[in-house]
Amino acid sequence: MSHIETIKTQIKDLDALKAACVRLGVEFREGQKTYTWFGQSLGDYPLPAGFTKEDLGKCDHAIHVPGVSYEVGVVKSKTGPGYTLMYDFWGTATQGGGLQAKFCNKTGNTYTTGMEKLVIAYSTELLKAKARSQGY
Repeated sequence: MSHIETIKTQIKDLDALKAACVRLGVEFREGQKTYTWFGQSLGDYPLPAGFTKEDLGKCDHAIHVPGVSYEVGVVKSKTGPGYTLMYDFWGTATQGGGLQAKFCNKTGNTYTTGMEKLVIAYSTELLKAKARSQGY
């Protein structure tokens, strides 16, 4: 099955995203043009806004979590400047479940979507860069 999700946060600073990846112990793969996911859309889950089935699996960069086969695609946004993060959250701990365990919050036995931990790390790195640029 394919269950592709995007985050609502627009990624506008790749340096901050790279620093967030370091902070979380994952690998930012600059220039990687595909990300690993289930591999085909079965029509069982809505496509992200502005994207077609042909767009799935393609990216400008990727984020790899050690021990997890599925990856996060860093994809040029279809709705404005910057990038969006796309990932398949379906599967085992070595597939989408592994991405959720690394990047999403857990409520009971269910993970949220939205990659909150990655968004928080990205926001933190943005704020640190802004503070440095102002002499702090």
